[in-house]
Amino acid sequence: MLFESQRRQVVELCVQLSYKGYFAGTGGNLMQRVDTTHVLVTPSALDYLSMTPADVCVLRLDDLQQVDGERKPSVETAMHAGILQRRADVGCSLHTHQPVASACALIGEALQVPEAQAAILGPRIPAIAYRYSGTTALANKVAQAVTADTQAYLMKNHGVICLGRDSAQAVAVLDQLEAFCRAHLQQLISQQQAQQPARASVLARLLGSLGGAL
Repeated sequence: MLFESQRRQVVELCVQLSYKGYFAGTGGNLMQRVDTTHVLVTPSALDYLSMTPADVCVLRLDDLQQVDGERKPSVETAMHAGILQRRADVGCSLHTHQPVASACALIGEALQVPEAQAAILGPRIPAIAYRYSGTTALANKVAQAVTADTQAYLMKNHGVICLGRDSAQAVAVLDQLEAFCRAHLQQLISQQQAQQPARASVLARLLGSLGGAL
């Protein structure tokens, strides 16, 4: 089996992301660079808690030809490949539906990042317009949005993408994005409480689900 140890690491990473609540069931996917020619991609429509190394797909990055793996690769393969083809510094691309950042993605507005967090996330988190999952249109939209200094992207109605030089850095970006989006939503809800006193109790419960006011 080609790249057995790296494929085993992908399985372990998917389990980790599932326990974090970033992956759920078959939701979410990733691509990881293993050398100058090949990438690993999670399989399509397979529960991550039952995935084995043999299920992880091995593809050539330049033409996305599958060279090993027992499953069909993720429908988002072209989206991830477009990122890795444009950014040689990226070794891992993660697409998740993590709860708090995905709520910000539903709002669909780009977010400015404070200087303290910009070193990890980038100076601005773009909001990419909605396109159907797994389509060339979505892959093109994402590719057009990717910049050298931004590691986190919101996708309207479709979760987030986070990048890193390796999987550890990409997960760190996911964690930082979730924390940043939590603080952003807390601030928005607190502002609404002040502006809409009649809805204060409802908004307080919503704020409580995010851990309370800042």
